[in-house]
Amino acid sequence: MGKTKTKNQKKAREATSRVAEESYSTVPHTFVFHRGQVGKNVGQLVLDMRRVMEPFTARSLKVRKKNVLKDFVAVAGPLGITHFSIFTKTENSVNMRLARLPKGPTLYFRVAKYTLIKDVVSSLKRHRMHEQQFTHHPLLVLNNFGIEGMHIKLMATMFQNMFPSINVHKLNLNCIKRCVLLNYDPVSQEVEFRHYSLKVVPVGMSRGVKKLMQEKFPNMNKLEDISELLMKGVNLSESEAEQDGDHNITELPQVYSGRGNMASQQSAVRLTEIGPRMTLQLVKILEGMGEGNVLHHSIISRTEEELQEMLKRKEARLKEKEERKRKQEENVALKKEKRDQNKKRSLEGIKRKWQQEGQVSDDEVEDPGNQEDKPPAEESEDEADYYREAVGEEPDEDMFPGAKRKRGHGNSLKPFKKRKLSPGKGPPQDKKSFKSSDRGKKPGGQRFGDRKAVEGRNRFRKSEGGKTFGKRGGKANRFAGQKKGETGKKYGGQKTFKGRAGMKRQKGAGGKKDFKHKKGKS
Repeated sequence: MGKTKTKNQKKAREATSRVAEESYSTVPHTFVFHRGQVGKNVGQLVLDMRRVMEPFTARSLKVRKKNVLKDFVAVAGPLGITHFSIFTKTENSVNMRLARLPKGPTLYFRVAKYTLIKDVVSSLKRHRMHEQQFTHHPLLVLNNFGIEGMHIKLMATMFQNMFPSINVHKLNLNCIKRCVLLNYDPVSQEVEFRHYSLKVVPVGMSRGVKKLMQEKFPNMNKLEDISELLMKGVNLSESEAEQDGDHNITELPQVYSGRGNMASQQSAVRLTEIGPRMTLQLVKILEGMGEGNVLHHSIISRTEEELQEMLKRKEARLKEKEERKRKQEENVALKKEKRDQNKKRSLEGIKRKWQQEGQVSDDEVEDPGNQEDKPPAEESEDEADYYREAVGEEPDEDMFPGAKRKRGHGNSLKPFKKRKLSPGKGPPQDKKSFKSSDRGKKPGGQRFGDRKAVEGRNRFRKSEGGKTFGKRGGKANRFAGQKKGETGKKYGGQKTFKGRAGMKRQKGAGGKKDFKHKKGKS
């Protein structure tokens, strides 16, 4: 059974986690993304730059077409983002912007050349790149940035602030696994960007001993003694010969990871490029976050008079904008005041209406403003009638006050019954009774069955040779006058119905026997 953690161990772990959170919040963080259509290669370059800026960047940042720069600025504050690295592509070139949040400045670069990680790694015979290298931030190395010039110093400061600063006295050498090199060429005014993997190997020993230290045992079947391997270093390839010199040999102040890298011993620092590569040209520097005064422009140069004129035009535009904004605020305030007045008047009218309606419905006496010739409210009377029909009893006095005022003192409170018509008296002319014996008669006394055929029907019967189908109201055979088996003849160029419909018509007209006889003949 394992040992339980003591209180001191828990306190130490909590303190360590708290210090780690504080240190993580103080280091700079970067968003690397693209804007617009950039293509496949530039999209891969964006991903490679995210690998360079790890672990203090968003590796899986998703960018949509609808997103604008304000969206990234809005989420940058809560997440502690300090820098933006934005890639864009035009018809002529690929551009990169480096911006400091939240108020700038913004540096515009033109990417003259670039090489992806996969291309750099494929060109090497032995590459060194693994996931453990990206758990710590890279070491930044600046070269030739000490030249006089405001834009040079500003560019060096921007690059330095994008990576965490290091304390030489407290630095752990095992945390340094990568290196970012930025070299400025004053002649071409270009910045060379390189990304390397760092490796430290011991020096001052033979190749055979180094093989044994690295647990790579050579083939010793031709050797008589191990001293031959240590002294002569036979059977070793020429490519394994040391290529180190005074330029990369140093004395380690700490124990470094790897066999033989001890403190106060000579070791060689070797760099292996892992990409990407970029050649950058500074175009201009803006004072703010994508806006503001132009601090430096490498292509366009302006005199002091032109700059003063531009500032005057800008001030005039700002004043015009402020005046427009003031007028808009006044218009909005005036509209709001009118809307409040209309709302107040409408509320007062609704209140007066409620008061009038409340006097009519609450008082038991009649409204003096209501004339005698005007009928009372119909709604209460309809509700009272509906109550009588549904329940069969008279409603209470307080249930429908409008209906109460309508009834007089002489009316009896009997259940409502429907009026029955006496056999001697007929209903009015406008309301016919379906149970009367004169249902089929016209007002003049003529029956509907004796009416004459319309003109179209007479024409149809004449085209059939004068054949009639019987009277409309009678129950005689519809096909009377026809011989048996002649139901299939054409009448006026049209065939008779067949199938189930034809069966029903013949069954009602000529009988079931004739239909079977016809079916047997066909």
